[in-house]
Parts: sequence; C-alpha cells; structure tokens
Amino acid sequence: MPPGPEVPVQVWVDGQLFQAEQSLLVEHCGFFRGLFRSGMREARAAEVRLGALSAAGFGTALRVLRGERPALEADDELLQAVECAAFLQAPALARFLEHSVTSDNCSLLCDAAAAFGLRDVLHSAALFIRDGAHELVAELELPEARAYVAALRPSTYVAVSTHTPTPGFLEDASRTMCFLDEEEDAWRTLAALPLEASTLLAGVATLGNKLYIVGGVCGASKEVVELGFCYDPEGGTWCEFPSPHQPRYDMALAGFEGRLYAIGGEFQRTPMSSVECYDPATGCWSFVADLPQPATGVPCAHARGRLFVCLWRPADITAVVEYMVQMDKWLPVAELCRSQSYGHFMVAHRDSLYVVRNGPSDDFLHCAIDCLNLVTGQWTSLPGQFVNSKGALFTSVVRGDTVYTVNRVSTLVYAIEDGTWRLLREKTGFPRPGSLQTFLLRLPPGTTGPVATALPEL
Repeated sequence: MPPGPEVPVQVWVDGQLFQAEQSLLVEHCGFFRGLFRSGMREARAAEVRLGALSAAGFGTALRVLRGERPALEADDELLQAVECAAFLQAPALARFLEHSVTSDNCSLLCDAAAAFGLRDVLHSAALFIRDGAHELVAELELPEARAYVAALRPSTYVAVSTHTPTPGFLEDASRTMCFLDEEEDAWRTLAALPLEASTLLAGVATLGNKLYIVGGVCGASKEVVELGFCYDPEGGTWCEFPSPHQPRYDMALAGFEGRLYAIGGEFQRTPMSSVECYDPATGCWSFVADLPQPATGVPCAHARGRLFVCLWRPADITAVVEYMVQMDKWLPVAELCRSQSYGHFMVAHRDSLYVVRNGPSDDFLHCAIDCLNLVTGQWTSLPGQFVNSKGALFTSVVRGDTVYTVNRVSTLVYAIEDGTWRLLREKTGFPRPGSLQTFLLRLPPGTTGPVATALPEL
C-alpha cells in the first residue's frame, strides 16, 4: 500500500502560521534535522514555535527552499534572510544570498554575514566589494568586515590567445598567458603554457581561482590533446588532469558550483550534444544530460547561481537554455529571431544575459549585443557600436558593475547601467592575433612580468 500524503508541519513564527513539508525542512535545514531527530515534544506534535525569527524572513526561507527566486530589495528583507539562514542552518538559503550580491546590497550583506557567522555569504560579498568602487568599503560598519575585505586580493584580467604546439616553435610568444597591469596600462606575461597544451579550439574556464584548459587540437587533422591542464596562480604552477571520456574540441567549458562542465563540441568533424562534468575533488568526469541539440563553440555564462548556454537554430533563432543541476535537465529559457550572423560569446550581469554576435549580416568588423532580462523574459538591443579588429574578435568579461571588452586594438572599460554599456575609459589592446579567451584570476601580491610583445597578424 503506497504511503499517504505527507502531513505538513505547522510552524509558528512571530504570531504567523506557516505550513511546510517535514521532508523539505529536514533536507535543507540543520535546525529542523536536529529537532525532528531529538524526539522533543514539539517534533512529536508536528508543531514548532520559533520566537527568534521574523515571519517575513521565514516566509522568504520557505520560498527559496521550494525553488523560488524572490527579489530581496529592502534592507530588512536581506537582514531577515541572513538571520534565517544562520539560525535555521540552511545552506540553500545562504547560497541564494551569495548569488544575490550586488553593488546595492554588498556592504549590508557583508556586515550582516559577519555578524551572524555566515562565512560563505561574507566571502562572496567581500570579494564583490574588493573588486568594486572604493566607496563600497567605506559603507561597511563592522571592523571585522572591513578587515576581511582588506585581506583579500582584487581580481585581475587575464587573457590567452590561440596557440598550438609546433615543433621548433616551443618558445613562441603565443605560448603565454598575459594579465592587464591597469596602473601601467600594459599587458604583461604571466606564465608560459605547458609544452603539450593547445588553446586552439580549446575550452578555457576558471574555477576556484584556478585556470583549466581542456580539449585543444594539434595539426591539420585536429588531433585532440589527450590531457587537461590546470594553472594555480598561488604557486604559478601547472598540473595535468584527465580529459573528458569523449574526446572533443570547440566546446564550451564552464566552471560552475564547484565543477567543470564540458558542453557540446566536435570530434572528427561531427558536432556533439553530449555534456560531461568534472569534479576536481575526485578527479573524475561523468556524463550528464545532453544538450537539446548538437552544438559547437556555444557561448555560456552563469547568473544568479544559474548556468546558461546559447544555441543557434535554423531561421536565425537564438535559443537560451538553462542547465538544472538537481534535475539533470536542460530547460528552455527564451528565444530571439535575429538575422545577424552568429554569436561568439555571452556574459552576465545581475539578472541580464548579454549575447554578443557579429553583425549586421556577415560584417566581421562590428558586433551587435542583445540583452535578455531573466526576470521579464524580454530582449532588448544595446544602443551604440561595438567594433572588432582584424585578426582578433573582441571578447569580454564582467567584474562587479563593469565590463571589459578586449581585442587587438583596444581594451575598453564600460559601466553597466540600466541595461546599457557606458564607456568609461580605454586601455591598450591585447598584443596577440587570433581568437582570445579572457577571465579573472586573483594573483599573488606583487605579481609582475615582462611587457607582452606584439606578434604579427595571422
């Protein structure tokens, strides 16, 4: 005989009654796990009274635990959520707060997390402040929060261009990673790539302040590099790790929630829909749900703790899909009909995804940018003109409320304001031809290197 429906637990908070599934509370809250395993009278009666929390905060906690994404804008809402996450020992709510950090709330969340002992929320908010405007530090009230931020290192823009191992050219300057010295307005050499590594059609991503390279190719036959390579800026060292089970190149590589995802790609000139996940803790790859269609070179980005991929379909359709980790499924998010060539990357800021494509038509010297609002599901086109350069399509990375676009001609810094990009300043271009991949790393204090020399165009 199948079990009957679960009897909800009645929870009284600040004079207000809530009903919640016991299994939900036990799964997500250390407080309720301890309570229901203790055999206390409240647990046996399936009625709990919480006098230490606010009703609004507990209501927010339930919504998050049930998979909702409430917009927490008022200071009281944020403080109550932090208090609930700490009291209930609810990691899912804490992660939601981590992914909710913005320049509007980072100082408040940093102070609150320091006060309530939510270390992961404190760390995320402090990292955001460290990379943001100086005024954000001044808004902090607690000395321990200010000290925590001061002990962190800011993130640095790092770029790698196309390189493939070639006998006799192992000391080629293209076999290097470079970082942007913003004070001196110069790109400097950070480290040489391993001799066997290739960034040609490779997946490159960061995870846990380490850089990973997977699946580059060598030679005209596109022979896939057998190993993956991981760079740790702490010691300036490289180590090897296994490649995915399925050899692949021209894939998307995403660092997300403590794991790497090798998404799609191509092998022996055949596009693939398979996706693999790598856990650095175990050193193992495993297959997860396939993409809805075979795809190569797909742009990907994560926003608000969600992983998105952009697919291209016939009749000029741009389709954004999301990977749901708990369900192991790819779900559709939005589509756009745009008759402009193809897209070559995507970045995220707050609740917006920015899809950058060549255009209009087959004009490879200009780019068009479309913005998808994840809350409303609406698309808008960014005003202004964005320019590629011959031999180096521009790429981009977001830090705080700024976005850096990098190509051979210039590095442009924009402020992201109300869904538009406002030019702030121009810096020197990246002195390498070919496709670029850019990312952020937190480098040790005093990191320096020789100024990167310009290479001839391909």
